Amino acid sequence: MSDSQRETPHVEPPLRRLPIGAEFMNSDVHFRVWAPDQKRVEVVLERARGKYTSFELKAEANGYHSAVMNGIGPGTLYRFRLDDGDQLYPDPASRFQPAGPHGPSMIVDPLAYRWRATEWKGLSKQGQVIYEMHVATFTSEGTWDAAIGRLEYLADIGITALEIMPVADFAGSFGWGYDGVNLFAPTRLYGTPDEMRTFVDQAHRLGMGVILDVVYNHLGPDGDCLRRFADHYFSKIHRTQWGDAINFDGPYSAPVREFVLSNVRYWTEEFRLDGLRIDATQDMSDSSRQHILSEISQTARAAARDRSVLIIAENEPQQRQLVDPIEQGGYGFDMLWNDDFHHTAMVRLTGRREAYYTDYCGTPQELVSAAKRGYLYQGQFYRWQNKKRGSCTRGLPRSTFVNFLQNHDQIANSGRGVRVHVLAGPALYRTMTALLLLLPGTPMLFQGQEFASSSPFLYFADHKPEIAALVRHGRAEFLAQFPSLATPQMQAVLTDPGDLETFRRSKLDWSEQQEHEDVLALHRDLLALRRTDAALRALESIEVDGAVLSGNALVLRYFSPDRADRLVLANLGDDLQLERLPEPLLAPPVDLSWAVLWSSEDPRYGGSGTPEMESERGWHVPANTVLLVGAVKSG
Repeated sequence: MSDSQRETPHVEPPLRRLPIGAEFMNSDVHFRVWAPDQKRVEVVLERARGKYTSFELKAEANGYHSAVMNGIGPGTLYRFRLDDGDQLYPDPASRFQPAGPHGPSMIVDPLAYRWRATEWKGLSKQGQVIYEMHVATFTSEGTWDAAIGRLEYLADIGITALEIMPVADFAGSFGWGYDGVNLFAPTRLYGTPDEMRTFVDQAHRLGMGVILDVVYNHLGPDGDCLRRFADHYFSKIHRTQWGDAINFDGPYSAPVREFVLSNVRYWTEEFRLDGLRIDATQDMSDSSRQHILSEISQTARAAARDRSVLIIAENEPQQRQLVDPIEQGGYGFDMLWNDDFHHTAMVRLTGRREAYYTDYCGTPQELVSAAKRGYLYQGQFYRWQNKKRGSCTRGLPRSTFVNFLQNHDQIANSGRGVRVHVLAGPALYRTMTALLLLLPGTPMLFQGQEFASSSPFLYFADHKPEIAALVRHGRAEFLAQFPSLATPQMQAVLTDPGDLETFRRSKLDWSEQQEHEDVLALHRDLLALRRTDAALRALESIEVDGAVLSGNALVLRYFSPDRADRLVLANLGDDLQLERLPEPLLAPPVDLSWAVLWSSEDPRYGGSGTPEMESERGWHVPANTVLLVGAVKSG
């Protein structure tokens, strides 16, 4: 049949799982798309031997167009023809784009996959250790299938939740994923939708959850077809630094909200994901009676049914409202990325206080405050932005705050994509790693951090030449906020995001896992302590206090109900000799004494060993060392 010939679809409305997209139902496929300004919408099917057939969708009263077609099934390629007549467009809710955003969509049967970890019930908020992963650089192959081969290793070292950088399909052959344009289509670069399901299934079988990073504040600059169906997808009044904002509160915003909430349901139901990390929530502007972020958290929980899910926010202004209960006017999220901890830790590790590190000193007091209160800025004036920053965290569970020394943004923002252990040196890196993993809160590692990967993580994005030039210029301009990266010498050597080699250099070298076994042992042992030590397991509920011992040292005390208290002694400078101890937190429980249970200077981790802590001269803590000290019976 030629493209000019038409097939007649069935028009009776079926019971759909999602309100949009092409859904396979037994022997039928139901197509539904929102195109309120289009008088005529046709589906064009790609048949065998280069032939096409098409049929017209029936216009509904609310701007949707839909129809049922029989005789086609999973694997069928299709596109839409709109009023303009010549151009064909992929489905805005396509479940797979085998040739990328500019190619046809594919019908997928999400119910065909047979899940094996059927008893998995999701992730609780407490006790998680998150591992941020970029699938394409996690292994040399850059696929779901290859990543599966490393899951057992991650479970073995103590990871409990994998946070996957965005997978919505995007133009080009490599990228971070934040320029996604097909929000329902897992990128073809990593494999098929069922290969993604297999990854999630295997993680569940090994006791790990999978959280997906999603972007609902903007779409990428290449391959976005939403505007062809309805310009109303984008706001007329709000903007983001990356482009047009999504229309959550303007005219015709109800179907746009439905589109995004359907995407939340899609990932939660069809891929059994254990949560979502919502990118740049501060750029999701919404003046509606119920904020879209509130609806996202409610939709995800409803879609998970009897499974628990975690909703995590990246929120630069540090707004507590995100995690307050919905009945109290909040949005009902579970966790917040804690940039404050990262920034003060980086100042301590590198000594640099420039750009957004300007308002941090890296002092022991800042680290104590981060341990006790999460955010450091809770409404104080913030010079870097010339305004007040943050909100009060009193009463929030400690697990609310996701603490990290590295993530995709912060490594890349070093200009050369350099890892923290290179910037800080091995001893100070061990010290800060120990502090991170012994703190209250939820720790997060970035891929390869656990074995001190030497691979950089650079900003890379494959775009057509005219966009690539803009991205290259924009990236250099962004990094110029750091005076050390604004010099002509540094600007001249910044990597080109569009260079394939920039992407290749960012891939992990897994042979270093054996080379750096000491660093891996450090992480493995600390994560084991978080699981097995009674006080560390109870950090959500027990009393936590802290004090500054010197200009370079601090102590945290975890008060255990059974008097098995713990001290975390962190010395971030030269050898510390405490000859006088006028600090009540250093007093052991009655009839007990202190004993060193663990030291970051253990030779197994590349350290030099740890002398006795207590002597007649007082307490001694070696330079750049963290000691975990426990209350034990005297004598």
